[in-house]
Amino acid sequence: MAHVSLRYGRSHASLRLPDDARVLSGPEIPALPDPAAAVRAALREPIGCASLRSRVSEAKPRTVAISISDITRPVPNELLIEAVLGELAAAEPPVPESAVVVIVATGMHRESTPEERRTMLGDTLPARLEVIDHTAHVAGSVRRVSEDPPVSVCERFLDADFRIVTGLIEPHFMAGFSGGRKGVCPGLVDLDTVQRFHGVGTMGDPNSVEGRLDGNPCHEIATEVAGIVAPEFLLNVAITHGREVAGVYAGELTEAFRAGCADVAGWTSAAVDAPFGLVVTSAGGYPLDKNFYQTVKSMCTALPALGEGSTLLVLSACDEVGEPAYEALYERFGPEWRAFLEHIETSGVTDKDQWEYQMQTRVLSRIGIGGLVLANDGLDAATQRKIATTPCPGAGDAVARAQAFVDGWVEANPGGRVAVIPEGPYTMLAVREAAGV
Repeated sequence: MAHVSLRYGRSHASLRLPDDARVLSGPEIPALPDPAAAVRAALREPIGCASLRSRVSEAKPRTVAISISDITRPVPNELLIEAVLGELAAAEPPVPESAVVVIVATGMHRESTPEERRTMLGDTLPARLEVIDHTAHVAGSVRRVSEDPPVSVCERFLDADFRIVTGLIEPHFMAGFSGGRKGVCPGLVDLDTVQRFHGVGTMGDPNSVEGRLDGNPCHEIATEVAGIVAPEFLLNVAITHGREVAGVYAGELTEAFRAGCADVAGWTSAAVDAPFGLVVTSAGGYPLDKNFYQTVKSMCTALPALGEGSTLLVLSACDEVGEPAYEALYERFGPEWRAFLEHIETSGVTDKDQWEYQMQTRVLSRIGIGGLVLANDGLDAATQRKIATTPCPGAGDAVARAQAFVDGWVEANPGGRVAVIPEGPYTMLAVREAAGV
C-alpha cells in the first residue's frame, strides 16, 4: 500500500491506497527563491505596458484602489500590497498610503471579518490602509457603467483615479482560470451582472470548464465586463503545491493574465487515459474547503476521471453549507437535483448561488448521489444528505472513515482502478490541447 497526503482543512490527511493507484497531479514546480524581489521586478518590468511607477507618475492619481481576493483564495496579499505601496511611494509625485483603498472583491460572498482581514493582509496593513468589502447588496454601493450589456460595478473602485487588480491564477472549474478579469467580474459587480456571468446557459455550456479560455462564455463575459471598467494595472501570482509563489504576472490585464494562464496550465495538468472505479479527491484544504459551496469545485474538476458507475470520495473539512441563498436552494430542493434542474431551466429567473448547485449536477448526472461520497466532520449526516451527497459511513473521524471506505471498496472490487487527486480543484484533468490559452 502507498501513502498519499491530501489537503484537508488546515492540515493534511494521509490515506493508504493500493500500490497501483494513480496519483493525478501536476509536476512539482520550485518556489521563487525571493518572492518579494520577484514581485518588485514584475512591477518594474511588466507585461504589455510601462512600469507601475511610470504609469502612476504619469497619471498623478489622487486616489488609488486595489482589488484583492477574499478569504477563499490563498493569495499572498500582504506581499503584493507591500510591493505596490513601495512603487506608489517611489512615484513622482509619491502616492501616500492615506490615498489608497483596498477593496475585498467579495462578489456575492459575505463580507470579511476582522480576523479574516488579518489573515489576508497581516497585522499592520489593515491598520495602515482603508480596507473595505465590496457590498453589492447595499444600495448606492455600485454604479451603472454600461446599459448594453447592463453592468454595475463597485463605486469606490470606479471613483479611484488609478485602479489595480490583484489575484491568484489557478484552474477554475467554470471560468477556465481564476485571476485576471475575475478581480473585477464577479469580484466587484452587482447581482444582475453575476446572474448573467453564472446564468443557466453559461453554466450549461460544455466550454465552461477548467483550463479553457477560448470559447468559454464564462470567461468571455468576465473579460467583457473588465474591459468596460478598464483597470489600469494587473498583479497576479501563481503558487506551488505548498502555497509558495511560483510566478508573478504584472501589467496589462489581458496580456499578463494570459501569460500566467499558459504557465499554470503546464504546472497543473495531469493526463487521464480512462475512467477510474474509485477517485479520491481533496476539496483543496483551507481556505477553499471552508464551506460546501467551494467544495463543489473539487467534484467538478474530477469529472474527466469519472465514468458511469464510478465513485468519487471527497475529503472536505467544511463546517458550513454556504451563503443563506445557497442553503435556501437545498432547503427547497434538497437532493432532488433533477427537479432543481427543471426549475432553473424553465423559470427564466437566476437565483443567487444556483450556479453552484447546477455545476454539482454535472457530477450527479454521471455518478448519482450514491456515487458522490463526502468524508466530513463539520456537517451532520442529515445536512450532507440534503446537499445531495452520501455521507461517508463508519466510525471515527472523517479521515478514518475515508480510509475504511477506500479499504472496503478495494476489497469489494479486486483489480478496480483507483486514482487520487491530492490537490483537488487545483489540478486539471484534461488533455494538454484543451487548455485553450
